[in-house]
Amino acid sequence: MNENEIERLEIGDLEIERLETAQPNLQSPISYSPNRPITSSRFRRRHWEETLFVGLMRLCVIGAAAVLGMILAVIFWRGIGALSVEMITQPPQGSFYLGGGGGIANAIAGSLLLALGATAVAICLAVPLVLYLHAYAGRSRFADWLRLTLDIMWGIPSIVYGAFGFSLMIFLGLRASLLAGVIALSFVVLPILARTFDEVVSMAPQQLRETGFALGTTRLEMAWLLLRQSLPGLFTAILLAFGRGIGDAASVLFTAGYTDNMPSSIFLPVASLPLAVFFQLGTPFPSVQERAYASALVLTVIILVISLVAHLSMRRLGKHVVR
Repeated sequence: MNENEIERLEIGDLEIERLETAQPNLQSPISYSPNRPITSSRFRRRHWEETLFVGLMRLCVIGAAAVLGMILAVIFWRGIGALSVEMITQPPQGSFYLGGGGGIANAIAGSLLLALGATAVAICLAVPLVLYLHAYAGRSRFADWLRLTLDIMWGIPSIVYGAFGFSLMIFLGLRASLLAGVIALSFVVLPILARTFDEVVSMAPQQLRETGFALGTTRLEMAWLLLRQSLPGLFTAILLAFGRGIGDAASVLFTAGYTDNMPSSIFLPVASLPLAVFFQLGTPFPSVQERAYASALVLTVIILVISLVAHLSMRRLGKHVVR
């Protein structure tokens, strides 16, 4: 070993000793007080930024609750006076839109039938589609394009689906009817149900799939396993889609028509609550306009009940889900 190598080793030893002596004593206790004021400008700026954004988020929550409260208050205040048992249980009479007797039972029944039919069609299409995405397609490019298509369908205005349903109705030789309204409304609720159920199935533990395939589970059996695992979320997605369908007006405006009669056939026109509100508000009679707010109150109560049931069912049924 020459002198240069010895010198480098000595210098290295000195550097190591210097670094070791320069290290702080990590075992020594560090005094920290949570009430100690922040003296650093950087930490002080972060503190004010966090306080500002928390305040903005709370303000947004309060604003959203205030808007919902004002909407409910106006509808309740304007419509509670005209709401009665007769209005809910009887169809409109001949002069209903001129201030005569009757009610909106035909519109309530029509909205329920339209939403039920459209949700049933969407279930038959969305559930197999989502299970195929997770059990067969996986993370392929086809699955990504299919999810993108559903997202685009979700963003299309419902009036576009109404115009498409009207064109399809003419092509098939159908008249304005319950069947045509169900077909048009199913396009509206299909992406909502499919994407909501897709997100629910995505929350299933990856270990569940890996364990199943390791034990020799086929892809069809895995699809059934994912369906059983996601049943609470599927029920919630169905209720949300139903609530969206019962409150939609644009898609059934051209396809379902409107009538004062109770629904009796899928090939005849049917009334709906959103259109009942629209037609009653368009009259110049104050008493009929009050009935419009009463109809809006009935529709709002139905949607609020559906949303509440969906929330409670998700919490109750979710206890039996493997996480």
